[in-house]
Amino acid sequence: MNNTNSSPFSHGQVRYPAQAAAATGAHSDQVKRVLRNTYALLAMTLLFSAGVAVATLTLQLPAPGLVLTLVGYFGLLFAVFKLQNSAWALPAVFALTGFMGYTLGPLLTHSLALPGGAQTVTLALAATGATFLALSSYVLLTRRDFSFMGGFLFVGMVIALIAGIAAVFLQMPALGLAVSAMVALLSAGLILFETSRIVNGGETNYVMATVSLYVSVFNLFTSLLSLFGFGGSND
Repeated sequence: MNNTNSSPFSHGQVRYPAQAAAATGAHSDQVKRVLRNTYALLAMTLLFSAGVAVATLTLQLPAPGLVLTLVGYFGLLFAVFKLQNSAWALPAVFALTGFMGYTLGPLLTHSLALPGGAQTVTLALAATGATFLALSSYVLLTRRDFSFMGGFLFVGMVIALIAGIAAVFLQMPALGLAVSAMVALLSAGLILFETSRIVNGGETNYVMATVSLYVSVFNLFTSLLSLFGFGGSND
């Protein structure tokens, strides 16, 4: 049979009801453990990243620049991927999220300098939190499978990255705004996708699950910050 999970046979052997129930219970326990560890680590990384961002904002540290940001982000992301099953996984995760918090500081400085900047930051933060809670709750309650979105979301993020780099070099604010809207939508889709993978047993490594959700939340927040900041500016 193609669907071995729903079949009473496993590798040619009969799986009795008691055995099937035990297997289902073990799967459910694993999902709960991954969810618990993921949300705990996500909360810690978000707080750590926010602390770094506030420190960067307070000290008025300069932005790292596009090239250093891309190299740092993808380099640390690669490190997390390579170390995901080792004792160095957590230090790599905090290095990545700390670096992203550092890149967020100058963006917050710019946003707060705009008319109504504090309100813009607060609105973007509230909208990000509400979106994450709503999407995560929907998947956790319905257990709907969003794995079919994976290919579309990956291609969309690659296109958004290329378009975003083009907007910077070509100095096209309208293109940058369109990219922000696109990334916000894709980030919401990625929250659905990754939460669905955890709930349905497709992701069993809480380190990678945390990084995926963190990046989605980070991108959602920065995109909304750009969109709300543009709408609130006088330019």
